[in-house]
Formats: sequence, structure tokens, C-alpha cells
Amino acid sequence: MTSDAERKMQFLFALRSKGVTDARVLSAMEEVDRARFVKGLFADKAYEDMPLPIACGQTISQPSVVGLMTQALEVHSRDKVLEIGTGSGYQAAILSQLARRVYTVDRFRRLIREATEIFDSLGLVNITAVTADGSYGLPEQAPFDRILVTAAAEDPPGPLLAQLKIGGIMVLPVGQSDAVQSLIRVRRTGEGLDYEELRPVRFVPLVEGLGQE
Repeated sequence: MTSDAERKMQFLFALRSKGVTDARVLSAMEEVDRARFVKGLFADKAYEDMPLPIACGQTISQPSVVGLMTQALEVHSRDKVLEIGTGSGYQAAILSQLARRVYTVDRFRRLIREATEIFDSLGLVNITAVTADGSYGLPEQAPFDRILVTAAAEDPPGPLLAQLKIGGIMVLPVGQSDAVQSLIRVRRTGEGLDYEELRPVRFVPLVEGLGQE
């Protein structure tokens, strides 16, 4: 049997081999146990670099993608971060290790409820989880230093761009939901928006409105 320590070492090695090299991001991913966010049949696959199904027809992203997106976001310790698409809560928990404050939004009440229970059990007091239509962001808490979107839109949503501070960064997958998507980094400068394409990815589509569950 592989010990937990060995599995964690293999997990971190897999992250590094996929290009997650930022020491703060690796430390955060070592600190947050992915197994806490994976339930039932898939719990024994928590340390494998693969996406896994969760409730409400959603997925928990593969750890290397979580790591690469977090790394691309360049989070600082004083930052206020908005995440669109809470899902299991794993990505928000990683961000909570790096930022001052994390606001995470999901359209499914059930996912927000279950993620909040995990955050409470882990003592992650700097995360606020909200049931809302993520395509509109969270205007009452704007502006944000960093915005991370974990669902694919055809274009970066205007309301989210508007909620990004000057000097801020947004990372999101862009593209048709059934075709190749690209992970994009958007920097807001005093002059406008700079777009940078990072890598191909595949995410569930960003859907407007609230879910049924």
C-alpha cells in the first residue's frame, strides 16, 4: 500500500511535471487535501491528476489544471479574489491559502452548501460562498484584484471585466463549449485590456441563471 506521504509526494511531482512550478501554489496545493472535496466512489482517486464527477452534473478539475490556472492568476497575499464556479470548493480552498479574501459564486445551491461545510470544517474563514448567476459576477463586492472563471464562455463576460481593478488579472477558459477552448489571461491596464492565450483546456460551459439543485 502506498502511504499518504508517498501519495502526496507523487501528487506534487505530477504537478511539477505538468508545469506548476510556483512555490506558493505548490505549497497551497500540498496544504489543501483534495480528498476532502471528492466523495464516494471516486475518493480513492483524489490524488490522481484527473477530473472527477461531483454533484449537479459538474466536475472537480484535474489538479494540474487547478495549479496552472492558480499560477497564471499571480495571486498576492493582499488580493481580493472572485471565483466563478465554486463546484466542489477545491479551487477556492487553494486560493484561500494565497489571497486575503476569496468570494466564490455558483449557480447550484447544493454545491455552495456542501462547499461551505467543507470550508468550515477546514477552518477556512476567508472564503465567502454565494449562490448567484456567475456570469454577472458579484458587483456588490467589486472591484476585484483577481478573477478566476472555471467554466467556459465564448467571450470574457463584460460584467466580469468591469469588476476587475486596474492592474488586475482574470484567468478563464474561452471557446465554444463542445470545441477546443483556450485558457486566457486578461490584464486590465490603465489603457485597456491585454489578452494572452496560455494553453488548450476543456471546461463545462458557463451557464446563465440559477440551477435547480
